[in-house]
Amino acid sequence: MSLFKARDWWASVLGEGEEFDQGCLCVGDVDNSGSGYDKIVVGSFMGMLRIFSPHPAKPDEPTEADAQLLEVQLPDPIIQVETGKFVSCSELLHLAVLHPRKLSVYAVSGTAGNVEHGDQYQLRLVYEHNLQRTACNMTYGPFGGVTGHHFICIQSMDGMLMFFEQETYAFGRFLPGFLLPGPLSYCIRTDSFITVSSTRQVECYRYETLAVATDADTKQDSDQQSKSSGKRLMADWTLVLGEEALDICVPNTSSAMSSIFVLGERNFFCLKDNGQIRFMKKLEFNPSCFLPYGSVSEGSTNILMCNHNNMLLVYQDVTLKWAAQLSCVPVAVRVANFPELKGLVVTLSSDGHLQCSYMGTDPSFFTAPKVDAREVNYDEVDTQMKTLQKVIREATKTQDILPRAETEEELTLTAIVSSNLDEVSCAVIAEMNGMPVPSVTVKVKIKSRSAVQSPKMTVCVQPPLAVTQDQFVLDSMGSGCELVVRFSAFLNGHYPPADLCGDIAVSYSSATGIPRVSQCKFNLPLRLVCYPSSAVKNAKYKITVDTNKPPVNLNEVFPDFSEKSENNDSSALGFQLITGSRVIVLVSKTSQRYRIQSESFEDIWLVAKELVQRFDQHFASLGVKDFRNSFTGPIPLPEYFETVDHHFELRVNAQKYQDLLSERAVQFRAIQRRLLTRFKDKTPGPLQNLDTLMEGTYRQVIALADAAEDNRECLIQAFTRLRSATHLLILLLSLWQGLGSEQTAILEATLLPLLQDTPQLGWEESVDAAVSHLLKTCLSRSPKDQAISLSTGPLTIPKDMSRLKKHITLLCDRLGKGGRLSLTSEANVPTTVMMPVGCESIPEPIVEQEEEPPLQQDATKYIKKKQPSKRIKSKSDSSKESSREKKEKDSGKEKESKVSSKDSKKESSKESSKESKRESTKESKEPTKDKESTREKESSKESGKEKTKVSRKSSVKVKEKKSEAGDG
Repeated sequence: MSLFKARDWWASVLGEGEEFDQGCLCVGDVDNSGSGYDKIVVGSFMGMLRIFSPHPAKPDEPTEADAQLLEVQLPDPIIQVETGKFVSCSELLHLAVLHPRKLSVYAVSGTAGNVEHGDQYQLRLVYEHNLQRTACNMTYGPFGGVTGHHFICIQSMDGMLMFFEQETYAFGRFLPGFLLPGPLSYCIRTDSFITVSSTRQVECYRYETLAVATDADTKQDSDQQSKSSGKRLMADWTLVLGEEALDICVPNTSSAMSSIFVLGERNFFCLKDNGQIRFMKKLEFNPSCFLPYGSVSEGSTNILMCNHNNMLLVYQDVTLKWAAQLSCVPVAVRVANFPELKGLVVTLSSDGHLQCSYMGTDPSFFTAPKVDAREVNYDEVDTQMKTLQKVIREATKTQDILPRAETEEELTLTAIVSSNLDEVSCAVIAEMNGMPVPSVTVKVKIKSRSAVQSPKMTVCVQPPLAVTQDQFVLDSMGSGCELVVRFSAFLNGHYPPADLCGDIAVSYSSATGIPRVSQCKFNLPLRLVCYPSSAVKNAKYKITVDTNKPPVNLNEVFPDFSEKSENNDSSALGFQLITGSRVIVLVSKTSQRYRIQSESFEDIWLVAKELVQRFDQHFASLGVKDFRNSFTGPIPLPEYFETVDHHFELRVNAQKYQDLLSERAVQFRAIQRRLLTRFKDKTPGPLQNLDTLMEGTYRQVIALADAAEDNRECLIQAFTRLRSATHLLILLLSLWQGLGSEQTAILEATLLPLLQDTPQLGWEESVDAAVSHLLKTCLSRSPKDQAISLSTGPLTIPKDMSRLKKHITLLCDRLGKGGRLSLTSEANVPTTVMMPVGCESIPEPIVEQEEEPPLQQDATKYIKKKQPSKRIKSKSDSSKESSREKKEKDSGKEKESKVSSKDSKKESSKESSKESKRESTKESKEPTKDKESTREKESSKESGKEKTKVSRKSSVKVKEKKSEAGDG
């Protein structure tokens, strides 16, 4: 609230139930009295026109009726009123009143009274124009540089500017690209009109340009004529505001320079007459109206601005000079001169509160009473301070962005999935691939702790899963009430789902009317999407999961599948997906390993996830606390990239179908136009096979539309399979490196950023951006790489998958080297870890950030190999020998060696200890001469590397080139 209040000088309430807007108020010497004092003219949407000459009430005058000079009821609503020289044969001021379909110009005259009733005022119609279009607003001025007269420009609701040269209609022009009308103003200095279009940009049109442009009776005629003949109407300049404009005003304060003031919803702009911004002011309130006027200081302008907080603010350019409190929210503000006082602020509200006020203060005689002095108990103050500090510490312990939920929610949800399938299936598709489609019942218990109103429950499952009913409108519940809702879930598509989880949300209003939402999740059983089947030993795709406990009986882990399985072998179990392939789980009799295999890579996901979860539950029920699942590799990136390539190919096909369909549609419409022209022609002529061409084009459009629809269905299935494959890759990476829940969540957000593909944003570009961010932040090789700024351009579909494959491969490699996933940007130095047998490190070449990454085959061949190559063997052996030689040297030379050579020695020494044992049998079979010659070559390369002190990555390149030359 403002410290100061606007002082009321005169006020009045106009009518009852009438509405007013910013154009309904104007001030001026409308009766041409010659005194130089203003009158107030007010028009309402009810058609009531009033004219006031206010003056302050004296103590002996109980009424203010003589302040109102005239009140006339017009037949039409009044949109805007203005005073100006609108009559050709007179230079006196006249009153222009704009109605929706009429423009009327009146003369206001006063006659001195001979009796005590005072002066009499009359309103005489001079001329009027009937409008062909509904008017929105108007402006006036000496268009074209005329002197002594004012012309009028009216903007219609459909974007036409109608120009009236007093009693004569001049011409009309349609604004290009018009959608909705905006504020309109006239600049005298440049003889141009300024408006704000629906594209939220200021547009300036010169009067000369409007006058010579092509005339048109309709908007369609204007568009056609501007393309065919005549001069096309173009804006002199434009400026993007980015928001809607409430009003435009061009004060005529200086002949050398004119400023254009635009009031937006959140900002206030001051422009030069050439479209450049002089200054702008960001507002912290919602403005309602404004009025620029001349300032005492040269080069600046004062602005009166009113807002919806009943405030009247005075700015000098962008500096706030004064603030005053008003009694209502004005929609129009003016400055007027009256006999007793000049420069009064006239405000009009939307409900008819007309007020004349000035800004000033009244002295306050209030003095604060003295406070009785009392002694301070310092011990009590210290105790209170400690208590408050403890409360502050407790409140600032957690830095959660969202507020913590209350301990007891008003509504609790509990979802219970039935352990048995429904006896009578509720599935829409009764049978798929010769197998019946089952359904399972989910029971939701809703319990309220207090009264809730209008609860609505929504159930969401991922396709191709579906439910019998996903929306429930429940009755209002009282305190302690409990409600049970049942629905069934089933498979409703010819492809396996990527997730068996579902979400339940209940939206409701509390007793105080606050909207709340309660949520819960549920997991559907694996039995819903597959059947037990016989085990087959051979399959195309295989994954091995290791454990640290002896193998268990699969019939105990999967009792719901072993009972109905035809095979009683406890070391093998088969799962036949209803809409997929068969997945087999095999138990090793000699080791603690479990193999999952299938003919489809992505179908392994659901069974692998279920196997890991049931192992955890099984050993937890036995009281085993140190049970752990692991994966030794290799990471199946080539198999995963096959799924990625298939999805990307379907996306490219969808774009091609869209382009072809657009071309054929344009061709079809062109043929239609030509045929229509031929049919309308009065002299019939030959069709020149246009009908045949139209029929052929129609068939092509239908065929392309069908193909695009089929491709869209395939794309939905491919994206679901891609999600399954990505889930499987994340599971293997977490088991491979033992990632925690936080790091696994970051990995899921990186590789699964979307729930569905859209034409504007797809999976490939989203994942590429997310993986690139991780490689440059938490998985970067050095803090120097983190300083590289990430690209902020728009995400578009890539040309190929080589870059994405390279980035995913580097992500897996850096995770294998001990990289830690984190959302912080601090440097993350990879820790040395014990690498599994089949997962060698990827040699990363030294390339610039802008360089195109190598092909995927070169990047993934090291991960795909199950055994180390000869090149890796020789490298490990030679590094072992070189490490022994370097230990004999003095410690001073070791400190001078580079950090990269230290890392390579550490990693190679650790790898060689394991690899030498496993590969000793293989090396014994090779000729002795080849091994000795290879070792001599590699040791010579290592000694050369120590002398020249080249980097580790460049030495990898040199070794590769020399070894390839030696092999050749």
